[in-house]
Amino acid sequence: MVIAADPYGSILALPESLNQTHANEAYKVEGIGYDFVPNVLDQRSVDRWYKTDDREAFAYARRLISEEGLLVGGSSGSAVAAMVRGVRDLELGRGDTVVVVLPDSIRSYLSKFVDDDWLAANDLLPLTPPTTNPSSPDLKAVSFSEDAFSAATIQTLRLKPVVTVLSDSTCADAIETMREKGFDQLPVLAPTGQKLVGLVTLGNMLSWIGQGRATAQSLISEVMFSFSKISEVVTNPRDVGQIAPAKGSQSAMTNGETDSQGLPHRRKFVEITLDTPLKALSRFFEWNSAAIVTEKDGKGNMRPVAVVTKVDLLAWLVKQKSVSS
Repeated sequence: MVIAADPYGSILALPESLNQTHANEAYKVEGIGYDFVPNVLDQRSVDRWYKTDDREAFAYARRLISEEGLLVGGSSGSAVAAMVRGVRDLELGRGDTVVVVLPDSIRSYLSKFVDDDWLAANDLLPLTPPTTNPSSPDLKAVSFSEDAFSAATIQTLRLKPVVTVLSDSTCADAIETMREKGFDQLPVLAPTGQKLVGLVTLGNMLSWIGQGRATAQSLISEVMFSFSKISEVVTNPRDVGQIAPAKGSQSAMTNGETDSQGLPHRRKFVEITLDTPLKALSRFFEWNSAAIVTEKDGKGNMRPVAVVTKVDLLAWLVKQKSVSS
């Protein structure tokens, strides 16, 4: 049996009724799908077509990269998404042989779906683990040994002093600051310079300016990830696994990775402080690429003290391993 993947917005799948859902919509996956049927394509040689979307395609492609070491492109994620559905619908088991063609490499996509900021800017970050089989890792299953972190907190990490930008500054100002300091993201403060209101990233500005939606003179408030649209703040992240979104829920955890154009799903802001355990931070990084470390001033406003990334946590782990050995 031959199974094929066709993205929503394309018209290649049969029967043609499959193409009516999300008809003529643009899609980000490249190299597959068309708005016409090429002469070289024999559609009827395919026994079953599955329509795929960008979010699941990029999620599977990133899993192939991180879990299997296969440097594939987004269309390979589409192929795997179709395979997963086919295996489920056909009730295939361990005794069956399944061959998946991965049609593209990562070469042209290092600044696209591989980049968390690009996914966030295009509203394609996974909100919950995929519910297909095989399932995504559960946040409660920590990637590292629990003993590796012991009782260490973020305070033990060697973090650089925070560099911020005001929300009424221009993109040009933020870009220059990033260039000088070597950062790719900056916490954003209110014009008074007292309250944390968002996060601006290099990837997000590149997307906005590159697509003509903003210019170098646009205000940071127009392109930043705004925290004002987050409905709930979680102030105790000591058990991040317990507040992870349940399968099928409409909520997600964030610490600065939300779309400034609004939130179609309810999100929770996880407050990360210097006292946050590294075990909780590790679980948080299953969903986010960086976190703003904050503390509260006398008025209860959060202010940033540092930005912590996966690199900081990994460097600490490597150092601990070398010391113990």
